[in-house]
Amino acid sequence: MVYWKGERCWLGKRLQDPEVMTQGETIEGLEENLRDAYRLMVLADVPDDARVNARELSRQTSGRGHHHAPDLSPPWATVGVAGCL
Repeated sequence: MVYWKGERCWLGKRLQDPEVMTQGETIEGLEENLRDAYRLMVLADVPDDARVNARELSRQTSGRGHHHAPDLSPPWATVGVAGCL
């Protein structure tokens, strides 16, 4: 995450996904908002009634078939805090 202090709040974006940019009244609020924005971006085209499977097909923890759960909670992601802009 890269972030900076604006006139009225903290602004930031994910380095991995620079299109995910948001704001927060605190740095902690900014981080929470970035997580939310990332989830919204990742799940934008997924129907509301879709099921989330905790397995990721492309990775394995070992050669024995154990799978990692997908990380939908990135090092950050938000959509906005009223009054910050």
